[in-house]
Amino acid sequence: MSTELAPQVRRRRTFAIISHPDAGKTTLTEKLLLFSGAIQIAGSVKARKATRHATSDWMEIEKQRGISVASSVMQMEYRDCVINLLDTPGHQDFSEDTYRVLTAVDAALMVIDAANGVEPQTRRLLQVCRARNTPILTFVNKMDREVKEPLALMDEIERELGMEVVPFTWPVGMGKAFHGVMDLREKRMRVFSPGEDRAGGDDEVLEGLDNPAYAERFGMQFEQAQGEIELLTDAAPAFEPHAFLGGHQTPMFFGSAVNNFGVREVLDALVDLAPPPGNKAAIQRTVQPEEPKFTGVVFKIQANMDPAHRDRIAFVRVASGKFERGMRLKVSRSGKELRPNTVVTFMSQRRELLEEAFAGDIIGIPNHGVLQLGDTLSEGEQLQFTGLPFFAPEMFRSVEVADPLRTKQLRAGLTQLGEEGAIQVFRPVAGSVLLLGAVGQLQFEVVAHRLEHEYGCKARIMPARYNVARWVTCETGEGPAADERELKRFIDGNSHRVALDAVDAPCVLLEYAGELRAMQENWPKIKFHALREHAGLVFQKQLEG
Repeated sequence: MSTELAPQVRRRRTFAIISHPDAGKTTLTEKLLLFSGAIQIAGSVKARKATRHATSDWMEIEKQRGISVASSVMQMEYRDCVINLLDTPGHQDFSEDTYRVLTAVDAALMVIDAANGVEPQTRRLLQVCRARNTPILTFVNKMDREVKEPLALMDEIERELGMEVVPFTWPVGMGKAFHGVMDLREKRMRVFSPGEDRAGGDDEVLEGLDNPAYAERFGMQFEQAQGEIELLTDAAPAFEPHAFLGGHQTPMFFGSAVNNFGVREVLDALVDLAPPPGNKAAIQRTVQPEEPKFTGVVFKIQANMDPAHRDRIAFVRVASGKFERGMRLKVSRSGKELRPNTVVTFMSQRRELLEEAFAGDIIGIPNHGVLQLGDTLSEGEQLQFTGLPFFAPEMFRSVEVADPLRTKQLRAGLTQLGEEGAIQVFRPVAGSVLLLGAVGQLQFEVVAHRLEHEYGCKARIMPARYNVARWVTCETGEGPAADERELKRFIDGNSHRVALDAVDAPCVLLEYAGELRAMQENWPKIKFHALREHAGLVFQKQLEG
């Protein structure tokens, strides 16, 4: 253990913002940056035609559509803590990117639209968090709109998500009669004022929960809130740090992100409640964050963050030790050595050269295909971190280049997009037409757009006949050589429907679920997997739910 590293580890907070689309996640990300002083003016995601866009939505297609389709990383300092904030796509078609990002964080901030309550994508993301016991804070957004009653929302969250809710703030009124929030911990009221576009600090704050001026000023909205707070004081569970850290209890906050309201309380709670970096499991052993030697894992690869340089950045979550620019690092999978000198830290698109980083930090290493999703980096120790999921695609398309002279650009583009996990690319064992696999239709549209605008090749994306995919391994019980022979026999016998993915893992592609059942009966020694982990093929029922 290194006593020098421990204070740096304790300062780190690394969390992701998760929600259903349009709950206000990217707007909240902006406002957290604003309140921490990381940016001076916020960009509205809705103002698509303006030149000012949300700092975390940097890709051209995101600016056109006003949605996030790639995860962004931002680092900021607040109250002597270093906060690494990961904004994730809300759209379910990009859930794979979000699932992988959730393996790199120590907590999650769940944004709920107060008008819509718990929505389908929120449930799915929460299942992934629960499978990893990730602590969750809840922010109920858009309280200045016509919304559900706060008690009904609280009940819905508890019922739908299966976890206790502990209100830390409580709204006084809602919609046009939204007057502010009571801070139940600090026993004071922050008064709502709409239209704030710059960092706050001048909000009106009234002391006490039962100040007589409240009833006179806020009328029946205060009386209703006061009655609800009394009810909560008697009925709501007390906040238990252990229950929160185990993912069984969630602190709840109310506000309006677009108006910068209720955001400071969330930022303070993240510093006070969210855990610093913890231990990380590898196949060989468990790695502790205060260990002196550097280790890290690649959880995301993004191509063309700077289109002028055709770059590829590997996002690495530091798991232990101290990173220093120019240090020698070993890629466990390939045994190759790196000496990264242009390592960057992020403010969305804006980057700064990084001299050092500690456990919990997210660093960006520019590379040209040396690093893959799931790779472990170390100072020489042979380690492989576990838990980075790849899900079997549910939709397939074949892809050809419109101009045969651009075939090379198509292959290069698809290779890079496959490596970053934007789409899954399959090379059929028999046949030359590449296949694309995705969770949702929007992924194909984004890939076609990026191929044209980033790689200069217009692609024809056409229907493919497949609907089911499973990665295949073999367990004969007779040793590795027998496993390899049987797997080769299976691939040779089914070459017309076997393809290799970005890391050359074999995958069988089928038209109907019934074919899969027949194949499982005919090939009892072959294992069929709906989930692939970088460190081998692992079947995780928790995540497949």
